[in-house]
Amino acid sequence: MATRHDTAAPPAKEGGAAPARPEVVRTADERRRARLSRRWQRDMRFSPYAFVSPFFLLFIAFGLFPLIYTGWASLHTVELTAPTDMQWAGLHNYTRIFDDDFFWNAAKNTLTIGIISTVPQLAMAMGLAHILNYKLRASTFFRVVMLAPYATSIAAASLVFVLLFGRDYGMINWALHFVGGGHIDWQNDKWPSQIAVSSIVVWRWTGYNALIYLAAMQAVPQDLYESAALDGANRWQQFFHVTLPQLRPTILFTCVVSTIGASQLFGEPLMFDANKGASGGAEHQFQTLGLYLYEQGWVNQHLGRASAIAWTMFLILIVIGIVNYVISRRLRESS
Repeated sequence: MATRHDTAAPPAKEGGAAPARPEVVRTADERRRARLSRRWQRDMRFSPYAFVSPFFLLFIAFGLFPLIYTGWASLHTVELTAPTDMQWAGLHNYTRIFDDDFFWNAAKNTLTIGIISTVPQLAMAMGLAHILNYKLRASTFFRVVMLAPYATSIAAASLVFVLLFGRDYGMINWALHFVGGGHIDWQNDKWPSQIAVSSIVVWRWTGYNALIYLAAMQAVPQDLYESAALDGANRWQQFFHVTLPQLRPTILFTCVVSTIGASQLFGEPLMFDANKGASGGAEHQFQTLGLYLYEQGWVNQHLGRASAIAWTMFLILIVIGIVNYVISRRLRESS
């Protein structure tokens, strides 16, 4: 009699599983980790570009494109009444500018107003920062007060100064008459009008520069002052021999920024004009390059000539930047 031998599979151990299943689970986990790792790498690589992309998009739309278009328009004869009708002019707009007496008058006014406003402004800012650098009560309040003129609207500040420098009822002429001086026509005389416009700039930007100097002064190591005090230096000697040398890069920065701001001066002389025009006074006595550009483009409607003026101002700023780079490099080498 044949005997049947059944070969049944041995029972699976308790808790056991097919030997291939753990390998499948482990492989899926590795795939998930690899996918997350690749995603993390892409995120670390491209996220910074995504974060800064809004700035570059806005810069291209409102900065780079207008700059290129203005340069192209400066080579054409184009009027505001027909901005798409361009006729090639080459460098005629530039040569015509340099032969224009009003351009050189605006350049001279920009230079003199810039000097009159920048030098007192930075000197007063340095003095105020030196005072605020010491421990004073309510120092935070004084710092906020210093920054308040900078946050004030240009139009509002200019209108107030127009009232102050009024010929017949201005407070400045009243004070001069009180001390025995004569009345000054601040809006029609050349130098008084430029001094009045410069006073608006000084009032608005002195506190801003003072806070910049104050931040730089607080970064000066106290060991230098202690060493100078041990050598017998008083506070004035410490200021001239310790503070000022340490502030040379900051002073250079404020000088360059103030020079750039003076070359682009527009709102203050525009609002100070009694006729509220872009001529800078009846005889163009305080017309700046910014006002001259505005007059050519929006009053005389010569967009090609105004574009050439804008690019000329841009080249001037480039020259200022190069001079700043050369001076700062020499200062670093000397130090």
